[in-house]
Amino acid sequence: MSGLSQTVLKTMQSVVPQNVALHEPCFEGNEWKYVKECIDTRWVSSAGKYVDTFEKNLVEFTGARFAVAVVNGTAALHVCLQLAGVERDDEVLAPDLTFIATANAIAYTGAIPHFVDSAENTLGLDPGKLDQYLKEVGVIRDGACYNRITGRRISAVVPMHTFGHSMDLDPLIDVCEKYHLALVEDAAESLGTYYKGRHTGTFGRINAMSFNGNKIITTGGGGALLTNDESLGRLAKHITTTAKLPHAWDFFHDRVGYNYRMPNINAALGCAQLEALPRFLEQKRALARRYQQAFLDVKGIRVFAEPDFSTSNYWLNVLMLDQQQADQRNDILQLLNTSGIMVRPAWILMHKLPMYKDCPRMDLTIAESIESRLINVPSSVFL
Repeated sequence: MSGLSQTVLKTMQSVVPQNVALHEPCFEGNEWKYVKECIDTRWVSSAGKYVDTFEKNLVEFTGARFAVAVVNGTAALHVCLQLAGVERDDEVLAPDLTFIATANAIAYTGAIPHFVDSAENTLGLDPGKLDQYLKEVGVIRDGACYNRITGRRISAVVPMHTFGHSMDLDPLIDVCEKYHLALVEDAAESLGTYYKGRHTGTFGRINAMSFNGNKIITTGGGGALLTNDESLGRLAKHITTTAKLPHAWDFFHDRVGYNYRMPNINAALGCAQLEALPRFLEQKRALARRYQQAFLDVKGIRVFAEPDFSTSNYWLNVLMLDQQQADQRNDILQLLNTSGIMVRPAWILMHKLPMYKDCPRMDLTIAESIESRLINVPSSVFL
């Protein structure tokens, strides 16, 4: 093992304990009380007071006008794309550096992911580079953007706020207006993250969040749609509840819907977790500061810090190797994992996966560089 690997191990050991996982949930509040009430009253499925309460509390915390709780973040993003107007055989712009759910949700609609590059300072989609790219490949016709190479409509863009850091939204909004693109935020990782003082997941027409077991708060599995559009919010709730019209006993469904509603027992867990979220955010940011201080004088590697315009939740802390040290990434991963400190690389880029290898894509130089140098380190709130 290299000297850098040993230095990283010693530095990590000064911050986190031995035998530590990457990210674990924290249950120290009313979780058992609320879940037990669901069991005792037998309201455990998709009807029950905690689903409505969880949605109400999400609205209060994020500032969105409407929240619709669903079974997971991928389901949320699937419905978001449909309601944003994405149609079969459209192209949807998405970062190549993202979790698989972003691309899969696009595929669920019958659309084609079109992969774009990332920005070094946010780890998220690069709006300036996207603008230049669309000048080359995009053509505006009848109020829509078309790919002059494939002939397909480019209908939407799905930025993802990577590891809890907001991408730069204002210039992306300008790009969306210029090229007639629907904006759908993949805010799966960014609950508690703010862009210029406004919560992420409230800028797009309709946006997705996740509450998986490894997120900053969890409902076990779970997700939500956020929107400021009342009609979209009501429609989202309708189609995620099998599109059944309210009636005391009749089962009449007026369109194709999805059985995506979050169960009450999961929402009960989420209500308790939301109560603890302000404390979780403080602890997350404190841990990030400890990492930043510990690695301050370690040459060849740095701890990724929030962009100037973002107040980040630091969902997963990130070590970034200098480009010259990229070949040591796997050595560091192996040494830390075998030493009882769970770390992982970034996701494999989407265009390298077999089902998406033939999708359209722009130059991905920065995403490829980030993928080769990034290491996620333990980030549980109780560390």
